[in-house]
Amino acid sequence: MRALVITVSNRASAGVYEDTSGPLLARLLAEAGCDAVDGPAVVPDGEPVEAALRKGVGDGYDVIVTTGGTGLTPLDLTPEMTRRVLDREIPGIAEAVRQANREKVPASILSRGLAGQAGSTLVVNLPGSSGGVRDGMAILAPILAHAVDQIRGGDHRR
Repeated sequence: MRALVITVSNRASAGVYEDTSGPLLARLLAEAGCDAVDGPAVVPDGEPVEAALRKGVGDGYDVIVTTGGTGLTPLDLTPEMTRRVLDREIPGIAEAVRQANREKVPASILSRGLAGQAGSTLVVNLPGSSGGVRDGMAILAPILAHAVDQIRGGDHRR
């Protein structure tokens, strides 16, 4: 599986601070079985997210995972940009990510991240915090290979 990590952060893309969630996400995707992980590509929120997603889908990545831009502030537009790229949503993944650690982090349910299929690529939005990335990957890692196999037309394992 080839994966692409996209960090969505207006401040990190402007050099105000260093991206920490993207490198963590890349490491966790490799640990989850991705043979090659590219990125993180660090982009500001809004139209650049859509452009980065479309490029990744066009480049044939099996998985694209974003971190950041899923909150409630007026500049958090990652879900809207992701929706423009998706062919089909996979709501169960996004719902599980929101619920992953809600006892310790009640605000996790405020994340508006999406998950779905764009062409033959699985796309998942995770929160921008390192904790949100860890919690999201705890949900994604066990189902990642199966989801990619299903998108490729694989049969259910028996």
